Amino acid sequence: MKNIFRILRGFLMKHILIIDDCFDAAVSLKEMILCLPTRVNVSIAIAHSIRDANRQLSLQPADLIFLDLHLPDGNGINLLARKEIIGNAKVILVTGHASVESAISALRFGAVDYIVKPVSIDSIKETLIKSLISSEEGTAEKFKIDDLDENVEKIGNMIGSSKAIKKVYQQLGRVAQTNVTVFIMGESGVGKEVVAQTLHELSKRSNREFLAVNCGAISPNLLESEVFGHEKGSFTGAEKQHKGFFEQAQGGTLFLDEVTEMPMDLQVKLLRVLETGQYYRVGSAVAKDADVRILAATNRCPHQAVLDGKLREDLLYRLNVFPINVPPLRERSEDVPSLANYFLAKICEQEGVAKEFSPEAMQMLCNYPWPGNVRELRNVVQRAYVMEPTTIIDSEWLPEKNNALKDEGIMNAYVGADSGNNIKLNDKNDIMIDFPVGMSVGEMERLLIEATLKQCQYHKEKAASILGISLKTLYNRLKEYQQA
Repeated sequence: MKNIFRILRGFLMKHILIIDDCFDAAVSLKEMILCLPTRVNVSIAIAHSIRDANRQLSLQPADLIFLDLHLPDGNGINLLARKEIIGNAKVILVTGHASVESAISALRFGAVDYIVKPVSIDSIKETLIKSLISSEEGTAEKFKIDDLDENVEKIGNMIGSSKAIKKVYQQLGRVAQTNVTVFIMGESGVGKEVVAQTLHELSKRSNREFLAVNCGAISPNLLESEVFGHEKGSFTGAEKQHKGFFEQAQGGTLFLDEVTEMPMDLQVKLLRVLETGQYYRVGSAVAKDADVRILAATNRCPHQAVLDGKLREDLLYRLNVFPINVPPLRERSEDVPSLANYFLAKICEQEGVAKEFSPEAMQMLCNYPWPGNVRELRNVVQRAYVMEPTTIIDSEWLPEKNNALKDEGIMNAYVGADSGNNIKLNDKNDIMIDFPVGMSVGEMERLLIEATLKQCQYHKEKAASILGISLKTLYNRLKEYQQA
């Protein structure tokens, strides 16, 4: 009988199993599904316990399972982990007891989505259609990620085959097909937006809009209007209705880069959208549904940003459901040849003249520490292409390892050179600074920056986080000190 069901269901309909100990919630979800128009016919069964679910799945395999977290005879995740029972069904975890731990556990054991009660009809519609009618292309791409071949050098827009970057590939493979919020962290230039774009392309929303927003590049006075939109006449200069980022990305993905630069009052409103799934245009009292997947990114340490008052703690935990740390290029130096050749091939195609790196030039690229990460590598390749008059790019136009600190505008040239008498160690080996009366604020700031860099062993991102300034501000200060 089980084999007969497996043969017939591919021709007749898709089977859905709702597992929920609450009778009213299960029936309500069933009626909600049945009233939605889809391109496939569906049959729906209900189970109120793990035991009942096991019995029903043994009789008729399911294509899609809506699984409650807390059941009278066990935890829903325990059932999710039993692949011999679940089979090939896609599982949507539905619960009123949401937590970061349960979300991560659900993803780890193969859930394709995670929905918090009360369930909205729009979220069910989106989940139902995309879970039952998935493209073969998307399925094939996910299979490649999950079964990473040793020779894979490119996934989506990401280049590399190092162990460090393959860990990121595996995380993308786990989370791409869900609607879970992802927090992407890493130094400036590592390619956080490329990770976000790749995640979108591998997701169920790939045929919809991907919108990237740099929260630090928009005026704080305009940011709320840009994010949520505004009504005509809602403020001076609002001459017509404006669609915000949430509305522009409806059904797709919204990438909030440098989210720690977002004003605090707007962070409160973003938190409300993430919790309720609704937002308001500026000047409107009518709520709009936000069918948008949120990806966020920062080059700060997020927990330090909370301590510095740059990021709300509750927003951090709401964004940080699935964190992805993108490694700096110095930790994946074996990927430099692939990246360099990729960037060179792109520019050769654009300019119409083929060039290649000499073995010496490639070795120099591999030895360089790349403080500016992948972005710096791309810029170096473009400059070398322009400067090299022949078809072989030699080492003449490439940065040398010994000049890395100089090119970066940092520190060995000056840290402690003029102010060594002011920087001392206490009995705990903590760096202390003497500020004599009469010293200018600018001089004190320089001493503090130098000492903090030294304490952090010249790790700029960590130093900037401790100082409570952006990485860009730190770079600007270091350039000023070098030129002084």
